[in-house]
Amino acid sequence: MVDATPGSAHVPGSAHVIVIGNEKGGSGKSTVAMHLIISLLRGGLRVGTIDLDARQATLTRYIENRHAYAKIYGLTLPMPDHFPIPPTNNQATDEGKLLDVMTHLRGHCDTIVIDTPGSDHYLSRAGHSFADTLITPLNDSFIDLDVLGRVDPETMKIKGPSHYSEMVWEIKKRRAARDGGSISWVVLRNRLSHVSARNKQVMEKLIKDLADRIGFYQIQGLGERVIYRELFLTGLTLLDLNKDGVKVDMSMSHVAARQELRQLLDAIGKAHEKVRAA
Repeated sequence: MVDATPGSAHVPGSAHVIVIGNEKGGSGKSTVAMHLIISLLRGGLRVGTIDLDARQATLTRYIENRHAYAKIYGLTLPMPDHFPIPPTNNQATDEGKLLDVMTHLRGHCDTIVIDTPGSDHYLSRAGHSFADTLITPLNDSFIDLDVLGRVDPETMKIKGPSHYSEMVWEIKKRRAARDGGSISWVVLRNRLSHVSARNKQVMEKLIKDLADRIGFYQIQGLGERVIYRELFLTGLTLLDLNKDGVKVDMSMSHVAARQELRQLLDAIGKAHEKVRAA
């Protein structure tokens, strides 16, 4: 989907690294990460995954639930090569473990997906520094927007980048200095309202201004749907339904959510290509 060809011969060390990052919790990082992972696996790619948010461990539990569901029902479901890295509060030890895991996964994976904590932590920064593509899920609210940029409440204009944007800028410089690589940054707006409210219009303008100023590409993310929370307990994604022995009576909500997801995955790929070409 992003800079990788299903079925191609893997060149050790060439894995494309996708980081899911946002310093605010509750933005849907793990849901986006899991659906992206299964999309890549079902596209024929070998996928490695790293959970740096291993204290909360939502992605790790999602994958554990998937293994349990497959075992209970005797199914063979596509699985990533997964590594949780819980922090020990020893920065050198934790960053060394991350480097070891990255080296291992780069030896046999086409793509590596890293889920990061919803806080400014040294492991999160280290994970971000490996990104080829950075995906930042953002709830459509001024509270979440504050992670990216500071807004003047009088003029409703962007005053400047906020803490997370500044961190990404520093990480981009760190990545360039380390290996000459660059990071494509995609911001996806989750839980968009279906009502054309004034706040939604203001948000659209502010995010466009930020995108132009600090250099990311914005796309529409996932809506607020119960199905995403329900699937977590089984470890399934929308891409698994009625495949590999997973039988589900598809409702209109399922169909709409799956279409929404397909549009998101397609937009991530297109956004990556546009940022690379810029």
